[in-house]
Amino acid sequence: MKFHESKISGAFEIEPEPKTDERGYFARTWCTKEFELHGLSSNLVQCSLSFNVRAGTLRGLHYQAAPHAETKLVRCTKGSIYDVVVDLRPESPTFKSWVGVVLTGANHRMLYIPQGCAHGFLTLEPESEVFYQMSEFYSVESARGVRWDDPAFQVAWPKKIEVIAERDRTYQDFK
Repeated sequence: MKFHESKISGAFEIEPEPKTDERGYFARTWCTKEFELHGLSSNLVQCSLSFNVRAGTLRGLHYQAAPHAETKLVRCTKGSIYDVVVDLRPESPTFKSWVGVVLTGANHRMLYIPQGCAHGFLTLEPESEVFYQMSEFYSVESARGVRWDDPAFQVAWPKKIEVIAERDRTYQDFK
Protein backbone atom coordinates (compact mmCIF):
# COMPACT_ATOMS: atom_id res chain seq x y z
CA MET A 1 0.00 0.00 0.00
CA LYS A 2 1.09 3.55 -0.65
CA PHE A 3 0.32 6.08 2.10
CA HIS A 4 -0.09 9.72 1.01
CA GLU A 5 -0.47 12.19 3.89
CA SER A 6 -3.00 14.90 3.16
CA LYS A 7 -2.82 18.53 4.22
CA ILE A 8 -4.80 17.48 7.33
CA SER A 9 -2.35 16.28 9.95
CA GLY A 10 -2.77 12.51 10.40
CA ALA A 11 -5.23 12.01 7.51
CA PHE A 12 -3.98 9.76 4.71
CA GLU A 13 -5.14 8.76 1.27
CA ILE A 14 -4.13 5.12 0.92
CA GLU A 15 -3.60 3.47 -2.42
CA PRO A 16 -3.59 -0.31 -2.74
CA GLU A 17 -0.86 -1.79 -4.96
CA PRO A 18 -2.53 -4.47 -7.07
CA LYS A 19 -0.57 -7.50 -8.21
CA THR A 20 -1.97 -8.47 -11.60
CA ASP A 21 -1.91 -11.62 -13.66
CA GLU A 22 -4.15 -13.34 -16.21
CA ARG A 23 -6.85 -13.85 -13.54
CA GLY A 24 -7.13 -10.17 -12.63
CA TYR A 25 -5.51 -8.67 -9.55
CA PHE A 26 -5.01 -9.08 -5.82
CA ALA A 27 -4.38 -6.14 -3.47
CA ARG A 28 -4.00 -5.75 0.27
CA THR A 29 -6.38 -3.17 1.80
CA TRP A 30 -5.46 -3.71 5.45
CA CYS A 31 -2.26 -4.62 7.25
CA THR A 32 -1.81 -3.84 10.93
CA LYS A 33 1.99 -3.72 10.55
CA GLU A 34 1.90 -1.23 7.65
CA PHE A 35 -0.55 1.06 9.44
CA GLU A 36 1.55 0.99 12.61
CA LEU A 37 4.73 1.74 10.58
CA HIS A 38 3.03 4.97 9.48
CA GLY A 39 2.03 5.83 13.08
CA LEU A 40 -1.64 5.11 12.42
CA SER A 41 -4.09 3.40 14.74
CA SER A 42 -4.50 -0.25 13.79
CA ASN A 43 -7.31 -0.98 16.22
CA LEU A 44 -10.46 -1.84 14.25
CA VAL A 45 -13.57 -3.01 16.09
CA GLN A 46 -16.50 -2.32 13.78
CA CYS A 47 -17.31 -2.17 10.06
CA SER A 48 -20.30 -0.56 8.37
CA LEU A 49 -21.70 -0.27 4.87
CA SER A 50 -23.59 2.68 3.38
CA PHE A 51 -25.59 2.33 0.17
CA ASN A 52 -26.81 5.50 -1.50
CA VAL A 53 -29.47 5.37 -4.20
CA ARG A 54 -29.05 8.85 -5.72
CA ALA A 55 -26.16 10.97 -6.90
CA GLY A 56 -25.96 14.17 -4.84
CA THR A 57 -26.61 12.37 -1.53
CA LEU A 58 -24.66 13.92 1.33
CA ARG A 59 -23.88 12.08 4.55
CA GLY A 60 -22.10 13.98 7.30
CA LEU A 61 -20.16 15.67 8.61
CA HIS A 62 -19.99 13.24 11.56
CA TYR A 63 -17.63 12.31 14.39
CA GLN A 64 -17.71 10.77 17.85
CA ALA A 65 -16.63 12.75 20.90
CA ALA A 66 -14.44 11.38 23.71
CA PRO A 67 -14.41 8.90 25.32
CA HIS A 68 -15.55 7.21 22.08
CA ALA A 69 -13.51 9.27 19.59
CA GLU A 70 -12.77 7.11 16.58
CA THR A 71 -10.51 6.77 13.61
CA LYS A 72 -12.10 5.64 10.35
CA LEU A 73 -10.86 3.96 7.23
CA VAL A 74 -13.28 4.63 4.37
CA ARG A 75 -13.44 3.28 0.83
CA CYS A 76 -15.98 3.40 -1.95
CA THR A 77 -16.68 -0.12 -3.20
CA LYS A 78 -19.17 0.84 -5.93
CA GLY A 79 -19.81 4.13 -7.71
CA SER A 80 -17.96 7.25 -6.60
CA ILE A 81 -17.94 9.76 -3.76
CA TYR A 82 -16.29 13.03 -2.81
CA ASP A 83 -14.99 12.22 0.68
CA VAL A 84 -14.25 15.07 3.09
CA VAL A 85 -12.30 15.34 6.36
CA VAL A 86 -12.58 18.42 8.58
CA ASP A 87 -10.02 18.90 11.36
CA LEU A 88 -11.81 19.75 14.64
CA ARG A 89 -8.73 19.40 16.90
CA PRO A 90 -7.99 22.83 18.46
CA GLU A 91 -4.34 21.86 19.11
CA SER A 92 -3.77 20.79 15.50
CA PRO A 93 -1.85 23.00 13.05
CA THR A 94 -4.63 22.25 10.53
CA PHE A 95 -7.54 23.11 12.89
CA LYS A 96 -10.70 23.99 10.91
CA SER A 97 -9.04 22.99 7.61
CA TRP A 98 -10.60 20.42 5.32
CA VAL A 99 -9.54 18.12 2.53
CA GLY A 100 -11.63 16.30 -0.07
CA VAL A 101 -10.69 13.33 -2.24
CA VAL A 102 -12.53 11.32 -4.86
CA LEU A 103 -12.90 7.66 -3.93
CA THR A 104 -14.33 5.26 -6.49
CA GLY A 105 -15.06 1.60 -6.87
CA ALA A 106 -12.54 1.66 -9.72
CA ASN A 107 -9.59 3.45 -8.05
CA HIS A 108 -9.85 1.38 -4.81
CA ARG A 109 -8.31 4.22 -2.77
CA MET A 110 -9.11 4.65 0.90
CA LEU A 111 -9.17 7.61 3.26
CA TYR A 112 -7.83 7.30 6.81
CA ILE A 113 -9.54 9.80 9.14
CA PRO A 114 -7.88 10.37 12.54
CA GLN A 115 -9.66 10.93 15.84
CA GLY A 116 -10.91 14.47 16.30
CA CYS A 117 -11.85 14.96 12.66
CA ALA A 118 -15.34 15.08 11.17
CA HIS A 119 -16.09 13.01 8.08
CA GLY A 120 -18.70 13.19 5.36
CA PHE A 121 -19.18 12.39 1.71
CA LEU A 122 -21.21 13.37 -1.32
CA THR A 123 -22.16 10.70 -3.85
CA LEU A 124 -21.04 11.58 -7.37
CA GLU A 125 -23.10 8.89 -9.08
CA PRO A 126 -26.16 6.79 -8.25
CA GLU A 127 -25.94 3.51 -6.38
CA SER A 128 -22.69 4.35 -4.61
CA GLU A 129 -21.63 2.06 -1.79
CA VAL A 130 -19.21 3.03 0.99
CA PHE A 131 -17.41 0.65 3.36
CA TYR A 132 -16.21 1.96 6.77
CA GLN A 133 -13.85 0.43 9.31
CA MET A 134 -13.83 2.11 12.75
CA SER A 135 -11.60 1.98 15.81
CA GLU A 136 -14.47 2.41 18.29
CA PHE A 137 -17.95 1.01 18.64
CA TYR A 138 -20.77 3.37 17.70
CA SER A 139 -22.00 5.31 20.74
CA VAL A 140 -25.19 7.31 20.33
CA GLU A 141 -24.22 9.43 23.36
CA SER A 142 -20.95 10.43 21.69
CA ALA A 143 -22.32 10.95 18.16
CA ARG A 144 -21.78 14.52 16.96
CA GLY A 145 -21.70 16.47 13.75
CA VAL A 146 -21.00 19.77 12.08
CA ARG A 147 -23.04 21.24 9.27
CA TRP A 148 -21.98 20.52 5.68
CA ASP A 149 -22.16 24.24 4.77
CA ASP A 150 -20.81 25.72 8.02
CA PRO A 151 -19.03 29.03 7.24
CA ALA A 152 -16.26 28.09 9.71
CA PHE A 153 -14.97 25.47 7.23
CA GLN A 154 -16.16 26.59 3.77
CA VAL A 155 -16.08 23.10 2.28
CA ALA A 156 -16.35 23.33 -1.52
CA TRP A 157 -18.61 20.45 -2.49
CA PRO A 158 -18.21 19.56 -6.20
CA LYS A 159 -21.90 19.31 -7.06
CA LYS A 160 -25.35 20.25 -5.77
CA ILE A 161 -26.63 18.54 -2.62
CA GLU A 162 -29.83 16.69 -3.63
CA VAL A 163 -30.48 14.46 -0.59
CA ILE A 164 -29.50 15.17 3.02
CA ALA A 165 -30.85 14.02 6.39
CA GLU A 166 -32.60 16.59 8.56
CA ARG A 167 -30.03 16.00 11.32
CA ASP A 168 -27.14 16.82 8.97
CA ARG A 169 -28.88 19.90 7.60
CA THR A 170 -29.60 21.43 11.01
CA TYR A 171 -26.42 21.14 13.09
CA GLN A 172 -25.54 24.38 14.91
CA ASP A 173 -22.73 26.64 13.63
CA PHE A 174 -19.30 25.46 14.80
CA LYS A 175 -17.97 27.48 17.72
